[in-house]
Amino acid sequence: MKPVNDVVFFAVELAALAAFGVWGWHVGSGVWRFVLVVALPLAFAVAWGLFAAPHASRRLTDPALLAFQLAAFLLAAAALWATGRTALGVALGGVAVAVVALDRVLG
Repeated sequence: MKPVNDVVFFAVELAALAAFGVWGWHVGSGVWRFVLVVALPLAFAVAWGLFAAPHASRRLTDPALLAFQLAAFLLAAAALWATGRTALGVALGGVAVAVVALDRVLG
């Protein structure tokens, strides 16, 4: 079960990257639209790589790691919601909470 959850967890990370890009496209205009499409997912990736990636040198420990993961994923879900993609936002939020919880249960 753990390998399946790990794959879904990674898929949620990728969906969060896409969600931040979608939100950047939605709120930006002109050249800023393109800047946000690149900068927002990049900021998420850097923060995730520093604090939440399995081999991060500054990886947080629980409960801070749990809070960081949930905050990052739920922020991505809210970004989708804000662009009018309500169903996708709800789905991303629900799956994110489930995989983060299962990750703790499965160890």
